[in-house]
Amino acid sequence: MHGYSDIISAETPSRWELHDADTVLLLSIGQRLLRNVAEETGRASREIEILNRFQTRDTQIEHIGWACKAEIEAGYPSGGLYLEGLAQALAVHLLNRHSSQSREIAQPKGGISGHRLKQVLSYIEDNLDQDLSLANIAAVAGLSASYFKTAFRTSVGRPVHQYVIQRRVEQARTLLAQPEASVSQVAAATGFAQRSHLAYHMRRMLGVTPRNLLCKDRK
Repeated sequence: MHGYSDIISAETPSRWELHDADTVLLLSIGQRLLRNVAEETGRASREIEILNRFQTRDTQIEHIGWACKAEIEAGYPSGGLYLEGLAQALAVHLLNRHSSQSREIAQPKGGISGHRLKQVLSYIEDNLDQDLSLANIAAVAGLSASYFKTAFRTSVGRPVHQYVIQRRVEQARTLLAQPEASVSQVAAATGFAQRSHLAYHMRRMLGVTPRNLLCKDRK
């Protein structure tokens, strides 16, 4: 059968037999993350169980899975914050649709208040060179990670990982204009694990490479 999904709980023993023409994408999600999201949304985390589903079709899980695969194969250019967001989205979806306590999670009706949003943006700005996590940023807003994702997008108009990448690229552009700056130093100072990640996002957003900017700004 082409294009189906199997959802298997951690307690269920399973065996896979693959044929030459098969293409299989395996995703695994930790019990701690599932329990945390369950508790954030008022569920009894100790009693919750992921239900087995065989040869079903869940396009949302497929989209999350292929997004993870593309990010990993590209060398993680969007950073841990992006994969953390995908993991949160998968946990929420499994609890909503494929658990013993399936129900829709109530999403925040509005965004983040002006004062708290200012604190969040200041925190991001002050820590662009760090490995930012969704949980830590959400804590600044006083929200759970699963609620924060939606509230931030409502307030800012884009997902938090996209906002962080944009600010890192903008800061990198400024730093590249400084005397004696190097691409490697600028990449590290703006939170990119590798200079190739900075180059990837700068080409995507600005249409130029870091070295192009470095040379142009020094002429």
